[in-house]
Amino acid sequence: MAYEESKAAPQPHRLTLDDRRKLWVTGVQEVESFDEDEVAVHTVKGLMVVRGEGLKVEKLEKTSGELTVSGLVQSMEYSDTEGRGGFWSRLLK
Repeated sequence: MAYEESKAAPQPHRLTLDDRRKLWVTGVQEVESFDEDEVAVHTVKGLMVVRGEGLKVEKLEKTSGELTVSGLVQSMEYSDTEGRGGFWSRLLK
């Protein structure tokens, strides 16, 4: 019997924003940073930065890639981070 490497299917990336007060995100790979003004997460579609007021990470399911953020969402922005390295490598440049 031949060995077959099983790869997980890519997670879908979806956003649901309810009344600018609750954000659900899927396809999250890693939370880079968060505080009450900004949440930065790596998703399957790139780095996503959520800015607002009183932001709180309510739920993070690493196995399913689901994230829930509450607070007043003022903006969401994506940036391509391929080849940029981690937080410390960018900080020390």
